[in-house]
This record gives sequence, structure tokens and C-alpha cells, in this order.
Amino acid sequence: MNEVWIALYIFMLSAFTGFEVISRVPVILHTPLMSGTNFIHGIVLVGSMIVMMNAQTPFEMVVGAFGVFLGALNVVGGFAVTDRMLEMFKGGKK
Repeated sequence: MNEVWIALYIFMLSAFTGFEVISRVPVILHTPLMSGTNFIHGIVLVGSMIVMMNAQTPFEMVVGAFGVFLGALNVVGGFAVTDRMLEMFKGGKK
């Protein structure tokens, strides 16, 4: 039970830290930083797949599946934003 509290504490600390860091990023830098951090979303996706592989209870399977869903959503969203950003830098049709 102590491990659950430690994991919850780490989760809350990382969520608070992430919110504080992201909220202080200027708007002009947000899209390039998001496209540069797509690999982090991939790490989340791989980590949640590992959780699902090692799941022993239905609750662990649900948490792993939810992690896979959110990780995949982040990867797709990150690449969509990157593609949209790169479209802005393409020249007009000749």
C-alpha cells in the first residue's frame, strides 16, 4: 500500500511540475517545442504497453489500456501539429 502512495505522490508532483513548465512557455515557442517532444509521447506509449504486458489484474489492464490510448492520442496529435506547422513554412504554388 505504501508503494501506491509513493506512485500517487510522484504522479501529482510530475503533473504539477509539467503544468507549471508548460504554462510559462511563450506562445511563439509552443508549437516548435511540441514537435520536438513527440519522442516523449512515444516513450509514454511504450511504457503503457509494458504495463499492459505485465498486468495481472483487470484493473491493471484497464489502466494500461487507458495509458496506451492517451499515449497514442498524444503521438497522433503531436505529429498533426508538426505537420500543420511545417505547412506554414512551405512556399506558395508556382
